[in-house]
Amino acid sequence: MCLGLTSSAKTPLHLLLYGFYPRLLNEANSIVLSKPGKPDYSAPSSFCVIVFLQTVSKILQRIVASRLSPLACLTRLLNHNQCGSIPGLCKFNPCPALTHEIHIHQHLHLKSLTLFLDINGGFDNISSTVLTSLLRRKGIPHYFVSWVRFFLADRQYCLIFQGSPNIFLPIQVGTPQGSPVSPLLFVIHVLVLHIPIPRGSMFSYIDDFTMTVGSLSYQRNCQMFEYLYSVLKRRGVRIGISFSILKTKICYWRTPRERASPSRLPVSPNGTLLHPTSRVRWLRYWFTPSMEMSTHFQK
Repeated sequence: MCLGLTSSAKTPLHLLLYGFYPRLLNEANSIVLSKPGKPDYSAPSSFCVIVFLQTVSKILQRIVASRLSPLACLTRLLNHNQCGSIPGLCKFNPCPALTHEIHIHQHLHLKSLTLFLDINGGFDNISSTVLTSLLRRKGIPHYFVSWVRFFLADRQYCLIFQGSPNIFLPIQVGTPQGSPVSPLLFVIHVLVLHIPIPRGSMFSYIDDFTMTVGSLSYQRNCQMFEYLYSVLKRRGVRIGISFSILKTKICYWRTPRERASPSRLPVSPNGTLLHPTSRVRWLRYWFTPSMEMSTHFQK
Protein backbone atom coordinates (compact mmCIF):
# COMPACT_ATOMS: atom_id res chain seq x y z
CA MET A 1 0.00 0.00 0.00
CA CYS A 2 1.84 3.06 -1.22
CA LEU A 3 -0.60 5.84 -0.24
CA GLY A 4 1.40 8.21 -2.46
CA LEU A 5 4.03 8.82 0.22
CA THR A 6 7.66 9.61 -0.35
CA SER A 7 10.23 7.08 0.80
CA SER A 8 11.18 9.30 3.74
CA ALA A 9 7.56 9.28 4.97
CA LYS A 10 6.92 5.55 4.70
CA THR A 11 7.35 4.82 8.40
CA PRO A 12 4.74 3.39 10.80
CA LEU A 13 4.48 6.74 12.59
CA HIS A 14 3.78 8.65 9.37
CA LEU A 15 1.32 5.96 8.29
CA LEU A 16 -0.62 6.62 11.50
CA LEU A 17 -1.71 9.97 10.02
CA TYR A 18 -3.33 8.01 7.20
CA GLY A 19 -5.01 5.58 9.56
CA PHE A 20 -2.90 2.65 8.36
CA TYR A 21 -1.31 -0.05 10.52
CA PRO A 22 1.14 -2.25 8.58
CA ARG A 23 -0.03 -5.84 8.36
CA LEU A 24 3.54 -7.05 8.93
CA LEU A 25 3.39 -5.66 12.49
CA ASN A 26 0.41 -7.92 13.21
CA GLU A 27 2.68 -10.97 13.06
CA ALA A 28 4.20 -12.09 16.35
CA ASN A 29 5.65 -15.10 18.13
CA SER A 30 3.80 -16.36 21.20
CA ILE A 31 4.02 -18.94 23.98
CA VAL A 32 1.41 -20.61 26.19
CA LEU A 33 1.79 -20.30 29.97
CA SER A 34 -0.30 -21.85 32.72
CA LYS A 35 -2.13 -19.52 35.10
CA PRO A 36 -1.03 -20.08 38.71
CA GLY A 37 -3.41 -21.53 41.30
CA LYS A 38 -5.94 -23.07 38.90
CA PRO A 39 -7.74 -26.21 40.22
CA ASP A 40 -8.06 -27.86 36.80
CA TYR A 41 -5.40 -27.60 34.09
CA SER A 42 -7.41 -29.67 31.62
CA ALA A 43 -9.50 -26.57 30.85
CA PRO A 44 -8.20 -24.13 28.19
CA SER A 45 -9.13 -21.20 30.47
CA SER A 46 -6.32 -22.30 32.83
CA PHE A 47 -3.75 -21.11 30.28
CA CYS A 48 -2.93 -17.82 28.62
CA VAL A 49 -1.08 -16.92 25.43
CA ILE A 50 1.77 -14.45 25.84
CA VAL A 51 2.47 -12.56 22.62
CA PHE A 52 5.93 -11.17 21.90
CA LEU A 53 5.07 -8.04 19.98
CA GLN A 54 7.61 -6.43 17.70
CA THR A 55 9.47 -3.48 19.23
CA VAL A 56 8.40 -1.06 16.50
CA SER A 57 4.82 -2.22 16.95
CA LYS A 58 4.86 -1.60 20.72
CA ILE A 59 6.36 1.87 20.25
CA LEU A 60 3.65 2.79 17.76
CA GLN A 61 0.91 1.41 20.02
CA ARG A 62 2.28 3.40 22.95
CA ILE A 63 2.10 6.58 20.86
CA VAL A 64 -1.48 5.81 19.83
CA ALA A 65 -2.49 5.13 23.45
CA SER A 66 -0.97 8.44 24.62
CA ARG A 67 -2.82 10.39 21.89
CA LEU A 68 -6.14 8.55 22.03
CA SER A 69 -6.44 8.60 25.83
CA PRO A 70 -7.04 12.38 26.22
CA LEU A 71 -9.48 12.30 23.31
CA ALA A 72 -11.37 9.47 25.00
CA CYS A 73 -11.59 11.53 28.20
CA LEU A 74 -12.87 14.61 26.37
CA THR A 75 -15.52 12.65 24.45
CA ARG A 76 -16.62 10.65 27.56
CA LEU A 77 -15.51 7.31 26.18
CA LEU A 78 -14.12 6.46 29.63
CA ASN A 79 -16.47 6.02 32.56
CA HIS A 80 -15.46 7.92 35.71
CA ASN A 81 -15.85 4.72 37.80
CA GLN A 82 -13.50 2.72 35.57
CA CYS A 83 -9.96 2.79 36.89
CA GLY A 84 -6.68 1.24 35.85
CA SER A 85 -3.19 1.91 34.59
CA ILE A 86 -4.33 3.95 31.59
CA PRO A 87 -3.12 7.50 30.82
CA GLY A 88 -5.77 10.05 31.73
CA LEU A 89 -7.99 7.54 33.52
CA CYS A 90 -9.07 7.98 37.14
CA LYS A 91 -6.31 6.90 39.52
CA PHE A 92 -8.42 6.09 42.57
CA ASN A 93 -8.26 2.64 44.14
CA PRO A 94 -11.65 0.92 43.71
CA CYS A 95 -11.27 -1.22 46.84
CA PRO A 96 -11.32 1.68 49.38
CA ALA A 97 -13.98 3.33 47.20
CA LEU A 98 -16.16 0.22 47.52
CA THR A 99 -15.58 0.17 51.29
CA HIS A 100 -16.55 3.83 51.55
CA GLU A 101 -19.77 3.23 49.58
CA ILE A 102 -20.79 0.42 51.94
CA HIS A 103 -20.02 2.53 55.01
CA ILE A 104 -22.36 5.21 53.65
CA HIS A 105 -25.12 2.62 53.29
CA GLN A 106 -24.56 1.41 56.84
CA HIS A 107 -24.64 4.98 58.16
CA LEU A 108 -28.08 5.32 56.51
CA HIS A 109 -29.15 1.98 58.10
CA LEU A 110 -29.42 0.28 54.71
CA LYS A 111 -28.65 -3.35 53.95
CA SER A 112 -25.85 -3.63 51.39
CA LEU A 113 -25.06 -6.33 48.87
CA THR A 114 -22.24 -6.47 46.33
CA LEU A 115 -21.94 -8.65 43.24
CA PHE A 116 -18.38 -9.28 42.00
CA LEU A 117 -18.28 -9.93 38.24
CA ASP A 118 -15.61 -11.06 35.80
CA ILE A 119 -15.84 -10.75 32.01
CA ASN A 120 -15.34 -13.90 29.97
CA GLY A 121 -12.38 -13.70 27.65
CA GLY A 122 -11.77 -10.00 28.19
CA PHE A 123 -9.53 -8.62 25.47
CA ASP A 124 -10.23 -11.58 23.16
CA ASN A 125 -13.85 -10.50 22.68
CA ILE A 126 -13.33 -6.94 21.50
CA SER A 127 -15.40 -6.43 18.37
CA SER A 128 -13.75 -4.26 15.73
CA THR A 129 -17.16 -3.32 14.28
CA VAL A 130 -18.63 -2.29 17.64
CA LEU A 131 -15.52 -0.41 18.75
CA THR A 132 -14.95 1.56 15.54
CA SER A 133 -18.66 2.42 15.35
CA LEU A 134 -18.52 3.82 18.89
CA LEU A 135 -15.39 5.85 18.09
CA ARG A 136 -17.07 7.37 15.02
CA ARG A 137 -20.23 8.29 16.94
CA LYS A 138 -18.15 10.08 19.57
CA GLY A 139 -16.34 12.17 16.95
CA ILE A 140 -12.89 10.56 17.18
CA PRO A 141 -10.80 11.58 14.11
CA HIS A 142 -11.14 9.28 11.14
CA TYR A 143 -7.46 8.29 11.03
CA PHE A 144 -7.68 6.94 14.61
CA VAL A 145 -10.79 4.91 13.74
CA SER A 146 -9.12 3.54 10.62
CA TRP A 147 -5.93 2.69 12.55
CA VAL A 148 -7.92 0.74 15.16
CA ARG A 149 -9.70 -1.21 12.41
CA PHE A 150 -6.37 -2.18 10.78
CA PHE A 151 -4.83 -2.98 14.18
CA LEU A 152 -7.63 -5.41 15.10
CA ALA A 153 -7.64 -7.19 11.72
CA ASP A 154 -5.47 -9.92 10.15
CA ARG A 155 -3.52 -10.91 13.25
CA GLN A 156 -1.15 -13.89 12.85
CA TYR A 157 0.69 -15.70 15.63
CA CYS A 158 3.33 -18.40 15.67
CA LEU A 159 3.33 -20.64 18.75
CA ILE A 160 6.85 -21.33 19.98
CA PHE A 161 7.50 -24.70 21.65
CA GLN A 162 9.92 -27.58 21.25
CA GLY A 163 9.46 -29.05 17.80
CA SER A 164 7.07 -26.31 16.65
CA PRO A 165 6.72 -25.90 12.85
CA ASN A 166 7.25 -22.09 13.10
CA ILE A 167 4.21 -21.37 10.95
CA PHE A 168 2.20 -18.17 11.29
CA LEU A 169 -1.53 -18.85 11.52
CA PRO A 170 -4.45 -16.38 11.57
CA ILE A 171 -5.94 -15.81 15.03
CA GLN A 172 -9.45 -14.46 15.50
CA VAL A 173 -8.95 -12.44 18.68
CA GLY A 174 -9.80 -8.89 19.61
CA THR A 175 -6.52 -7.45 20.80
CA PRO A 176 -3.40 -9.08 22.30
CA GLN A 177 -2.63 -8.96 26.00
CA GLY A 178 0.61 -7.10 26.59
CA SER A 179 -0.16 -4.47 23.98
CA PRO A 180 0.19 -0.87 25.29
CA VAL A 181 -3.06 0.14 23.60
CA SER A 182 -5.15 -2.94 24.49
CA PRO A 183 -6.35 -1.80 27.97
CA LEU A 184 -7.51 1.54 26.57
CA LEU A 185 -9.41 -0.07 23.69
CA PHE A 186 -11.00 -2.53 26.09
CA VAL A 187 -12.34 0.02 28.59
CA ILE A 188 -13.75 2.05 25.69
CA HIS A 189 -15.39 -1.09 24.35
CA VAL A 190 -17.12 -1.90 27.68
CA LEU A 191 -18.29 1.66 28.33
CA VAL A 192 -21.95 0.63 27.93
CA LEU A 193 -21.64 -1.87 30.79
CA HIS A 194 -21.54 0.94 33.34
CA ILE A 195 -25.21 1.24 34.18
CA PRO A 196 -26.76 3.71 36.64
CA ILE A 197 -27.77 2.05 39.94
CA PRO A 198 -30.27 3.76 42.26
CA ARG A 199 -28.88 3.84 45.80
CA GLY A 200 -25.85 1.97 44.59
CA SER A 201 -22.64 2.13 42.62
CA MET A 202 -20.59 0.30 40.04
CA PHE A 203 -16.80 0.17 40.05
CA SER A 204 -14.51 -1.58 37.61
CA TYR A 205 -10.84 -2.25 37.09
CA ILE A 206 -10.35 -3.18 33.42
CA ASP A 207 -12.47 -6.38 33.21
CA ASP A 208 -13.34 -6.81 36.92
CA PHE A 209 -16.68 -5.25 37.86
CA THR A 210 -18.64 -4.77 41.08
CA MET A 211 -22.29 -3.80 41.52
CA THR A 212 -23.40 -2.61 44.96
CA VAL A 213 -26.98 -1.86 45.99
CA GLY A 214 -28.52 -0.73 49.25
CA SER A 215 -32.10 -0.94 50.53
CA LEU A 216 -34.06 -1.67 53.70
CA SER A 217 -33.99 -5.44 53.15
CA TYR A 218 -31.72 -8.09 51.63
CA GLN A 219 -34.70 -9.55 49.75
CA ARG A 220 -35.20 -6.24 47.95
CA ASN A 221 -31.46 -6.20 47.14
CA CYS A 222 -31.70 -9.64 45.54
CA GLN A 223 -34.61 -8.52 43.37
CA MET A 224 -32.71 -5.41 42.29
CA PHE A 225 -29.65 -7.47 41.42
CA GLU A 226 -31.56 -9.90 39.26
CA TYR A 227 -33.04 -6.98 37.31
CA LEU A 228 -29.71 -5.13 37.00
CA TYR A 229 -27.93 -8.28 35.86
CA SER A 230 -30.53 -8.81 33.13
CA VAL A 231 -29.90 -5.25 31.91
CA LEU A 232 -26.14 -5.83 32.05
CA LYS A 233 -26.46 -9.11 30.16
CA ARG A 234 -28.47 -7.49 27.35
CA ARG A 235 -25.91 -4.73 26.97
CA GLY A 236 -23.11 -7.27 26.96
CA VAL A 237 -24.76 -9.30 24.19
CA ARG A 238 -24.89 -6.19 21.99
CA ILE A 239 -21.10 -5.81 22.17
CA GLY A 240 -20.21 -9.51 22.25
CA ILE A 241 -19.35 -9.61 25.98
CA SER A 242 -20.51 -12.10 28.61
CA PHE A 243 -19.83 -12.59 32.31
CA SER A 244 -18.48 -15.73 33.96
CA ILE A 245 -21.09 -17.16 36.34
CA LEU A 246 -18.47 -19.47 37.84
CA LYS A 247 -16.36 -16.47 38.88
CA THR A 248 -19.31 -14.40 40.12
CA LYS A 249 -19.34 -13.87 43.90
CA ILE A 250 -21.83 -12.14 46.19
CA CYS A 251 -21.32 -10.69 49.64
CA TYR A 252 -23.85 -9.38 52.18
CA TRP A 253 -22.23 -6.64 54.21
CA ARG A 254 -22.77 -6.20 57.93
CA THR A 255 -21.20 -4.12 60.67
CA PRO A 256 -18.84 -5.81 63.17
CA ARG A 257 -21.36 -5.08 65.96
CA GLU A 258 -24.30 -6.87 64.36
CA ARG A 259 -25.46 -9.88 66.35
CA ALA A 260 -28.03 -11.26 63.91
CA SER A 261 -27.03 -14.22 61.75
CA PRO A 262 -25.78 -13.18 58.32
CA SER A 263 -28.28 -13.48 55.48
CA ARG A 264 -28.06 -16.58 53.29
CA LEU A 265 -30.52 -15.48 50.61
CA PRO A 266 -29.27 -16.58 47.17
CA VAL A 267 -29.15 -14.37 44.09
CA SER A 268 -30.22 -15.86 40.78
CA PRO A 269 -28.52 -14.06 37.87
CA ASN A 270 -29.03 -15.83 34.58
CA GLY A 271 -31.07 -18.58 36.31
CA THR A 272 -28.13 -19.83 38.43
CA LEU A 273 -28.43 -19.76 42.21
CA LEU A 274 -25.48 -17.99 43.83
CA HIS A 275 -25.09 -18.16 47.59
CA PRO A 276 -23.19 -15.54 49.61
CA THR A 277 -19.60 -16.22 50.46
CA SER A 278 -17.76 -15.70 53.73
CA ARG A 279 -14.95 -13.83 52.00
CA VAL A 280 -14.17 -12.51 48.54
CA ARG A 281 -10.86 -11.83 46.84
CA TRP A 282 -11.03 -8.85 44.47
CA LEU A 283 -8.05 -7.04 42.96
CA ARG A 284 -5.64 -8.77 45.36
CA TYR A 285 -7.67 -7.75 48.42
CA TRP A 286 -9.63 -10.06 50.67
CA PHE A 287 -13.04 -8.81 51.84
CA THR A 288 -15.21 -10.28 54.59
CA PRO A 289 -18.92 -9.50 55.30
CA SER A 290 -17.93 -7.48 58.39
CA MET A 291 -16.02 -5.09 56.11
CA GLU A 292 -12.55 -6.27 57.05
CA MET A 293 -10.21 -5.73 54.15
CA SER A 294 -6.68 -7.09 53.91
CA THR A 295 -3.96 -7.66 51.34
CA HIS A 296 -3.17 -11.16 52.59
CA PHE A 297 -2.32 -13.40 49.65
CA GLN A 298 -3.13 -17.10 49.48
CA LYS A 299 -2.04 -19.57 46.84
